[in-house]
Amino acid sequence: MAKESMKAREVKRKELVDKYAAKREALKEAGDYTALQKLPKNSSPVRLHNRCQLSGRPKGYMRMFGVSRINFREMALKGLIPGVKKASW
Repeated sequence: MAKESMKAREVKRKELVDKYAAKREALKEAGDYTALQKLPKNSSPVRLHNRCQLSGRPKGYMRMFGVSRINFREMALKGLIPGVKKASW
């Protein structure tokens, strides 16, 4: 389980990215890179990191489902994810 501070930091970054997205795009089109550099570092979408929505785990993230591989497996075995079942052959 991730620390609450790490999860909060990611939420804060996401809000900054959303806030400055239009301004960042306009500056890129204008070619004004000096003004682009003066924006907050965390407003860049590159600094975002995918995290599990349930546990906050940063590694083993499954983009299609938005959860880590561990939570995905638990949910699949409990039947909480429609259309997913354990393979057996």
